[in-house]
Amino acid sequence: NTDRFGNARKAVAFAGLDPRHHESGSSVKAKPRMSKVGHTFLRKALYMPAMVTLYRTAWGKTFRARLAASGKPPMLIIGAMMRKLIHVAFGVLKSQKSFDASLHIT
Repeated sequence: NTDRFGNARKAVAFAGLDPRHHESGSSVKAKPRMSKVGHTFLRKALYMPAMVTLYRTAWGKTFRARLAASGKPPMLIIGAMMRKLIHVAFGVLKSQKSFDASLHIT
């Protein structure tokens, strides 16, 4: 049901998978991290589906290779896939169409 969230970004924020930027004054500028201010169980439940998608599906392997080629660490890639899975699920629910992997291979 997509009525609870207006868009996929709100669903991602609910799960705590949105980036949190830490900037304090003019001297502190840390790397963005996953906010983790959200539904802990949902994040834990998305971990294994993200791993399976990254290592067992064609579009997941393409996604992982693209991020790894740009120098992203493995845990960041897993978190990015968890976030992407929420976006995909939201899109499938909103459009009421079947999942099409060809739309996600870039």
